[in-house]
Amino acid sequence: MQPQQKFSGSGPGSGDQSGTILCAQCGSPMPKEMRFCRSCGNRLGEGPAEYTETVRFPNATAAANGRYTPPYAPPMNAPMAQQTVRGLRRRRRLGFSGMTWMWIVLGIFFATGGGLSMLWPGHSGPRPGVNFTVSRSYVGVNGLRTGDGGVTFDVASPPDGPADKAGLVGGDIITSFDGHSVGKESDIMDLLSQTPIGKRVEVIYTRDGNFHNTQMTTVSKDENDRLKETFEDKSQPKGYFGFETNRTTRINNPETRTFGVRIDWVEQNRPADLFGIKVGDIITDFDKVPIRTREEFYSRVRRATPKSVVEVVVLREGQILKIPVTMGRDR
Repeated sequence: MQPQQKFSGSGPGSGDQSGTILCAQCGSPMPKEMRFCRSCGNRLGEGPAEYTETVRFPNATAAANGRYTPPYAPPMNAPMAQQTVRGLRRRRRLGFSGMTWMWIVLGIFFATGGGLSMLWPGHSGPRPGVNFTVSRSYVGVNGLRTGDGGVTFDVASPPDGPADKAGLVGGDIITSFDGHSVGKESDIMDLLSQTPIGKRVEVIYTRDGNFHNTQMTTVSKDENDRLKETFEDKSQPKGYFGFETNRTTRINNPETRTFGVRIDWVEQNRPADLFGIKVGDIITDFDKVPIRTREEFYSRVRRATPKSVVEVVVLREGQILKIPVTMGRDR
C-alpha cells in the first residue's frame, strides 16, 4: 500500500484542503476517507468511500499543481475497484457465464445438425421423421433387376400400365430406353428419374434371344397406384385356373428354344384339370400372351374373366397343343 501524507490546517495546502491527504503517485489532494485517487486511479486501499466515489463521480477530475488532469479510464482487465461504472455496465451487457456459453454452443450445434439432416439425401430410404418424395416416371413393371445384357422384370403390372399396353411381359430384357443404352438396374432408374411424366419413349428389348422394339408412354406414381388399386378391387371378379404358383418352374433353354412355365401340380376338378392340362405341361402362351415367368402367368390367370374361354398353348413331350379352357372364379 502506498504511504499516505496528511495535511494540517496550517501547512501547505491549508484551508480547503484541511483534513485531506495527498496521492503518493500524482500528488493530487483527496478526502482523507478516500482510498482511490480520482485523478490517476492510484489504489490506496479499500473501503466504502472508494466504491461510493467511483459510482457517484465516474468522470470526476482534480487539479494537480494547478494543471487540468483528464478523468482516469482504467482498462477492462484492471481490478474491480479501478473500473468505472461504464466498464461495469459493458461487462454486464456482453458477458456470459460458462454455463450460458455452453448452452449457446449446444443450441447452434443441434440446430445446424437438424438442418443438415433434413437436406441429406436418404439413398437407402427416408430418415425417421422426414419424408422425401422423389418425382419420377413409372412404366408399370414389378421385380425390376439387372438381367442378361440389360434390365429384366417379373411381370408387366398393373394391367393397362405402360409396359402392358406396349406388349411387354415378364422375362423380357430391356436393352435401350428412350435412345439410351441400359445395362443394369441403376441405368434405367436414372433414366426414369430424368424422363418427364407422360413422355412417349422407344423401348428396345429381347425375348427368347430376339430383339424387338415398342413405344410406351410413362405415367406418374399416382396413376400407377390408381391402376393397381383398380385391379386389386375385391368387388371385381378374378379368374381361377387350378394351380399353385410355387409349384411351377420357369423354363428358359436357348439351346432347345424352349421357353415357358412348367406346371408341376394341378388341382383336381378345377379348370386346368377338367380341360386337359397335365403335370409336366410347359405353358408357352395364355390367352394369346407369351408366358415366360410364373409371376406373369399368375397375373394373366387373375386377369381372365370368370367363365370366359381362353386358349392355352402348351408344349407336351415335344408337341405343341392348343387347349381351350373355361376359366373359373377365384374364391
